Amino acid sequence: MKLDALIFAAHPDDVELSIGGTVAKLTDKGLKVGVIDLTQGEMGTRGTVETRYAEAEAASKIMNITLRDNMKLPDGKLRLNEDFVKVVVEQIRKYQPNIIFAPYFVDRHPDHEGAGRIVKEAFFTSGLQKYITELDGVQQDFYRPKKLYYFMQTYEFKPSFVVDISDYLETKMKAVRAYGTQFYDPNSTEPETLISSKNFIQYLEARAKVFGLRIRKEYGEPFICEEDIELDLVHHLKGME
Repeated sequence: MKLDALIFAAHPDDVELSIGGTVAKLTDKGLKVGVIDLTQGEMGTRGTVETRYAEAEAASKIMNITLRDNMKLPDGKLRLNEDFVKVVVEQIRKYQPNIIFAPYFVDRHPDHEGAGRIVKEAFFTSGLQKYITELDGVQQDFYRPKKLYYFMQTYEFKPSFVVDISDYLETKMKAVRAYGTQFYDPNSTEPETLISSKNFIQYLEARAKVFGLRIRKEYGEPFICEEDIELDLVHHLKGME
């Protein structure tokens, strides 16, 4: 199956928090979007592996994504190494997305940083003809997506562009709240974490508001690209008519 976009994340719920509005917008426009969670989030303070799978499935339906898979790499140990790069290369070649997304590689959580570096190397390596991978006993074709875009998690950056998610903020927050064990629940008896506090949900919405303001929209999600991005100026200008 060929995808329009493939998103890699360190943990289940990372996509919803960081790019959930963009995902909902893409799928609403008829594009095929896939999500690959690299770990099961088994080191998380709250919830269990089983609850995270159920929550991820619910959130996936809310965002209407085409597929979601989990590579079951070790949570808390996502660091750049050949084995992890190969796993991501196999997924890129399997789905041949036009673009891929990954966590920005400067962040509070080492797994987010590691995931970003792993995907960056896999993005390039996947296009090398002499780098051999197999899927179900069949050698895969080499393939490199057109672009790699990084999404924002805890630490902020100056974005290359911001996606208008004004019509999709509600869907994003609904997908976030599908993770009942991870985010604010006044009835929970589990330990409070940074992301389970009531203030965190408010912060998430406030950040979307701030980046929306920067593009003169109500809500936005920021992205950064290490390469220059072409602007179709004629299409851009006609869109302003």
